[in-house]
Amino acid sequence: MKVVIATSNQGKLKEFETLLAPLNWQFYSLQDLGIDSPIEDGATFYENALIKAKHAATISGYPAIADDSGLCVDSLNGAPGIKSARYAGENSSDADNNLKLLESLENETQRNAAFVACLVFFDPNSDEDPLSAEGRLEGEIARDSQGKDGFGYDPIFFISEENKTLAELGKDYKNKNSHRAKATKILLNKLLKEK
Repeated sequence: MKVVIATSNQGKLKEFETLLAPLNWQFYSLQDLGIDSPIEDGATFYENALIKAKHAATISGYPAIADDSGLCVDSLNGAPGIKSARYAGENSSDADNNLKLLESLENETQRNAAFVACLVFFDPNSDEDPLSAEGRLEGEIARDSQGKDGFGYDPIFFISEENKTLAELGKDYKNKNSHRAKATKILLNKLLKEK
């Protein structure tokens, strides 16, 4: 089956291809199909994931999987949250977002945070309700950037049990333990039951 992963982020596409390999589906990114990203104006991770999945599925005619995820920092009342990709402004880089977050927490001792991912599977050819799943990864924000293996906030997201940032722990660890991996495992189980 052909399925759209509703992202233009090649790092996310590769992560999903690995995590969803048991389905033996062909995955395409928005970029592969020439589809622009929709405006994400939802108020929650679920709403934004649903917007992206419906958009990709409606335009392509294929089922779509979309995620919305972000970093929620306790002492910032859940920010950056749904604005994680744009925390330092529109078109900001990962480095810009990381720097802004580190500056926001410069004098903060309470640095607990969680990555949250919500996934939605939407099939435009089905009357079934969309499937969804949520995953979380608890940690804290490091005082500086460490590690090169990852993207987004990985270099400053510290896992105390491992005494390393997510970027230092590498792809194998992330593919097993990340918020997206946890949500994808839940969604994968739901999809395998539907098959």
